[in-house]
Amino acid sequence: MKAVVLAGGYATRLWPITKDRPKMFLPVGDRTVIDEIFADLEADDRVDEVFVSTNERFADTFDDYLAESEFEKPTLSIEETVEEDEKFGVVGALAQLVDREGVDDDLLVVAGDNLISFDLAEFTDFFEEKGTPTLAAYDVGSMERAKSYGLVDLEGDRVVDFQEKPEDPKSTLVSIACYAFPAETLPDLSTYLENDNNPDEPGWFLQWLQSREPVHAFTFDGAWFDIGTADSYLDTVEYALDGGSLVADGATVENSEIGDVVHVMDGAEVTDSELERTVVFPDATVDDSDVENTVIDEHAVLEEVDLTGSLIGAYTSITSGEDF
Repeated sequence: MKAVVLAGGYATRLWPITKDRPKMFLPVGDRTVIDEIFADLEADDRVDEVFVSTNERFADTFDDYLAESEFEKPTLSIEETVEEDEKFGVVGALAQLVDREGVDDDLLVVAGDNLISFDLAEFTDFFEEKGTPTLAAYDVGSMERAKSYGLVDLEGDRVVDFQEKPEDPKSTLVSIACYAFPAETLPDLSTYLENDNNPDEPGWFLQWLQSREPVHAFTFDGAWFDIGTADSYLDTVEYALDGGSLVADGATVENSEIGDVVHVMDGAEVTDSELERTVVFPDATVDDSDVENTVIDEHAVLEEVDLTGSLIGAYTSITSGEDF
């Protein structure tokens, strides 16, 4: 079996934090989300190769990261894009990768920016039992939130209907970015695209497949986070820290109040400040400030500010008595 980790997005909603950094490398506790995915795939002997599908802009970043990592299976497979408006869509990128790498085995596909609470081996067990295209499904518990995803309707564990980002959701059970395809269904990717179907959302492709052959859903409880915004990133950090906080040994915190869901990394300095639900990257400085719901990138400097709901880019300096 082969695996694909989707890591080609530009994460524009998280700029400037992700302007020059893949969002898969955002720290979540002691690791990154993509590390968790790589670890699951590394441990599963059924997976003999892992393709990391990324874009030309981030190719060197991934290459350096993988060269220094503990993982042996991942290799890069590079999309020929450098900007958001050049992207092929997820289905288009996946079809290109299958062709580019000559994949003719069963294929596991997972988004590199998703934190999921189950081990991917459990999903693969279910897929092998069913022998059909398979997706993972999660109950988001909110009709409003369900509008942003592809909804699935089940009879038992078989998918009988889809709704892709519906205005009026029928349920709150959504398809997450974790799929498995038998080798014989991989040519369907090209057939689907050749018929001018939507190349962007995998849900459309699964809906198309479901009208032609059985598709099954692996449902799970626990947790699932899709990191796409500052709020969802901080929610993921909250889960990873179990609602608490983490101050690295190499960080300096003096005369400060560190609240819940705060991660202060190596080399960062926090003095005379109050932090709540905030991530402070290495070598950033926060002095005499109140900061909440904020991500502060490397080498940024905040002095005498009240800040909430912000993304502070690397090397940014904000020195003021004003609120933001």
